Amino acid sequence: MIFVIGFLIAIAIGLTGVGGGTITVPVLLLFLHVEPSKTVGTALVFAAAVKLIVAPIYFYRREVNLRALGLMLLGGLPGVFIGLGFLQAAARRGTLMMPIGILVVTTAMLSLIRIARRNAEPQCERLRWLPWVMLPVGAEVGFSSAGAGAIGSLALLNLTRLSVSEVAGTNILFGLVLSLVGGGVLIGKNIYDPVVLTQLTIGGVFGACVGPYLTSWVAPKLLRLGLCVWLTILGSVLCWHAAS
Repeated sequence: MIFVIGFLIAIAIGLTGVGGGTITVPVLLLFLHVEPSKTVGTALVFAAAVKLIVAPIYFYRREVNLRALGLMLLGGLPGVFIGLGFLQAAARRGTLMMPIGILVVTTAMLSLIRIARRNAEPQCERLRWLPWVMLPVGAEVGFSSAGAGAIGSLALLNLTRLSVSEVAGTNILFGLVLSLVGGGVLIGKNIYDPVVLTQLTIGGVFGACVGPYLTSWVAPKLLRLGLCVWLTILGSVLCWHAAS
């Protein structure tokens, strides 16, 4: 069952661009009943494994803007460590589900904004703002493993003149680096579920290989809209469980 979940999440990442953490953490909490403190580490490493397969494709197509990527990492990497600090503090207090649920709902809403802005005219270059915008994004990734995909893409669409393909490629590399750093720290502290992670990753590797061939069979925009609605429901359920 976990293999199938990893397979389907990897396909969704490839078809919709919604980050692995946004999808994976609610599934781990609500359906696989993974201990809350171990969900973020498991989701981060799983997302990194999937993006490691996808990222070379964007490099080969020259769809990664290294200048924008460097500025994003300048703010995002310190943010990850800030988020990891909050994660461990919240885990000690047992208050993880509510903030993660809120972040999942927020990310889903921002994904809908991203869809609405996809055909908007590009704005003037404001690259100097990227490190400051990515600092809280990195913190969100470190705390919940979510946000890099939706918020990172939205920032690139608003602050740069990159093409849609360059936005996707640059943001995937950004998410990959944050996932590797954050996941590496949590694995080093043994804050992850090795059994679930192994099965998710095996399924995810196959999903990442199959996903690119499904774009002609599935309407990505329609799937993305449905997925955002589903994530909003899952995030709301997490908040309800935390409140009750």
